[in-house]
Amino acid sequence: MPRWFNIAGPCNAERHYMLPVMRRLPKVRRLIDQESYFVLHAPRQVGKTTALLTLAHELTSEGRYVAVLLSMEVGAGFLDDTGAAELAILDAWRGRAQSRLPGDLQPPPWPDTSPGRRIASALQAWARAAPRPLVVFLDEIDALQGPLLVSVLRQLRDGYPDHPHDFPHALALVGLRDVRDYKLDPSDGSSHSASPFNIKDASLTLRNFTADEVAELYAQHTEETGQAFSPEAVGRAFELTDGQPWLVNALAKEIVEELVPDPLQTITELHVDAAKDVLIRRQDTHLDSLAERLREPRVRQVIEPILAGTALGLMPEDDLRYVQDLGLVRHSEGGGLVVANPIYREVIPNALASIAIASLPQIRTTWLGPDGKLDEDRLLAAFLGFWRQHAEPLFGAAPYHEVAPHLVLLAFLHRVVNGGGSIEREYAIGSGRMDLLVRHHDRTLAVELKVWRKGRPDPLPTGLEQLDRYLAGLGLDHGWLVIFDRRSDVALAERTNAETRTSPGGRRVVVVRA
Repeated sequence: MPRWFNIAGPCNAERHYMLPVMRRLPKVRRLIDQESYFVLHAPRQVGKTTALLTLAHELTSEGRYVAVLLSMEVGAGFLDDTGAAELAILDAWRGRAQSRLPGDLQPPPWPDTSPGRRIASALQAWARAAPRPLVVFLDEIDALQGPLLVSVLRQLRDGYPDHPHDFPHALALVGLRDVRDYKLDPSDGSSHSASPFNIKDASLTLRNFTADEVAELYAQHTEETGQAFSPEAVGRAFELTDGQPWLVNALAKEIVEELVPDPLQTITELHVDAAKDVLIRRQDTHLDSLAERLREPRVRQVIEPILAGTALGLMPEDDLRYVQDLGLVRHSEGGGLVVANPIYREVIPNALASIAIASLPQIRTTWLGPDGKLDEDRLLAAFLGFWRQHAEPLFGAAPYHEVAPHLVLLAFLHRVVNGGGSIEREYAIGSGRMDLLVRHHDRTLAVELKVWRKGRPDPLPTGLEQLDRYLAGLGLDHGWLVIFDRRSDVALAERTNAETRTSPGGRRVVVVRA
């Protein structure tokens, strides 16, 4: 049976196309040989579980260690009862050990000990009974919270001095976040370190795929089926995903199984774009889980300024690290924060605009010409009429106040392109703008959004310069500059109008004030 691109659960080389997992974790074997306790943290669905399942199997098969990946996740159902959580975790551990290790390497009966000591006692008993050094990877450690998490970490720290013989030879905590972020509440009166786990030797992360690795992964499909990905298709897949493993696999799976199932047909850049649109529209579990995070206050205080193009406000450094650890944002080559990849860049405003989209009143489709194609003059008239009548009531449906006008405009444009086009977005910290590229069949419209706030100068001159650069990069000779007037002393209906200007580069610009 041919292999396939996997988007659910750990990968298996016999069933799935996959890359050598340890290539992205070159330091792990050395840490294990050095009896280290370390942390592996990375966003969800980048391959942590796959990598450690593979490594544990390799280490055990080589005969040097007893190595196993165990999950802490079941303990999350008992956050207020440490003893019950420990029993659930240990029961899950035994099941995992029985399915992943030969009988002579499985753990002995767990000791009968007091709540708050059961994890450490179990690891101690197993390390003593194991015929080889015990290596344990504790997955989903950050599923635990509060006193339960602190209890587990303190038990590991308490047993650490007895390793490698009476406690695991090496141990890894695996989750979304670095262990430096597991802090004690200073109000609890504890005299211990702010971190209940100060025994780590290293903190590792799992990087995304490189462009060459995306090509290597897709080439496995070509080798097995004969179906080729054009170089442009591979390049576009990397560009859209920035190598995020789940997205890389999801694009390919949608293409080869749904859009282009004929192995004799070469996969092109257009197929990759079509698959991207499907993923965004379908909002699969991975994308949906990211969207759910957007309403968290500490996520909002990072994402909202990025969407608005303004500077970050004062916030704890931990909150910024949290959003980075989720994989939502990254540092750009220029040093500023940007959304992690172009697909997330579309998913985020889509998710935020979803309520406004659902709240839109019935709008007659007046923006199409007699040929059924987008007519910019008709679109402008439709937008101005919509904005005067409906924009202000819809602002309340936008969860981010600072970018409410942006989200309402996006909701309107979604109605415009529904079923016949797409919207691409660009924005970044400190840019002072959001750029949109509206595609409708063979028509393309570039739109730049600016905000005029009370006490600030008219952003028209800056907007014309920025839009001019955006149009030049796209090879377009005209576009729209939309200036949202957020000065409270001017009624919205009075400040909604349009005029034609010329950019510094001689391009025609429709300036829409709304």
